[in-house]
Amino acid sequence: MPTLQIAPSILAANFASLGASIALIEQEADVLHVDVMDGHFVPNLSLGPPVVAAIRSCTDLPLDCHLMMTNPGDYLDAFKKAGADSCTVHIEIGGTAELIALGRTLGLKIGLALNPDAKYDTVAPWLDQIDLLLCMTVFPGFGGQSFIGDVMETVAAARAEIDRRGLATIIQVDGGIDLNTVPTAAVAGATNFVAGTAVFGAADPAAAARALRQAAADAIAA
Repeated sequence: MPTLQIAPSILAANFASLGASIALIEQEADVLHVDVMDGHFVPNLSLGPPVVAAIRSCTDLPLDCHLMMTNPGDYLDAFKKAGADSCTVHIEIGGTAELIALGRTLGLKIGLALNPDAKYDTVAPWLDQIDLLLCMTVFPGFGGQSFIGDVMETVAAARAEIDRRGLATIIQVDGGIDLNTVPTAAVAGATNFVAGTAVFGAADPAAAARALRQAAADAIAA
């Protein structure tokens, strides 16, 4: 059984009581996913390094920042100083080699994301140079979208290559992840599941995170 990770998306938390929201899921989460949107690469704005610093002050969980930004290289240092453990940039913006090198220099773990309509071939050459591959299962920019099942072809292709080469690269999925979709993603080969509304929107967020992990495990074991 692979190690399965649940990454609650902080964007779905209650920002009026952020520390309390995090405390609710801290024992069931493996990492906190932080969505950073610049209003340019995606048509929405979210948060920046000051909020990451606030999150860092109230949890020891790893902070995984998904930078949906046109110019993430200008901000990697700021996110590192704010407390980010890893930053994921998009293949679509280019400059991938330089961004990976900069992240490594700063001591960050580095992820590479691709949108649902991007081809697996665009990220395949980088699998041995990154810590995490983020396969977006919705188009980034807004929460609450429906899961795009066709992306599982990309997940499966990445899993086959990672396993063939014995790489440690994590495959993460983000978008529409809930009890109905997490089994599909797990069987395809994902091991890190970003969930926002399915966790923070539940009456018992910790139980919801626990149920997602169990559903993924059950699907793999079946």
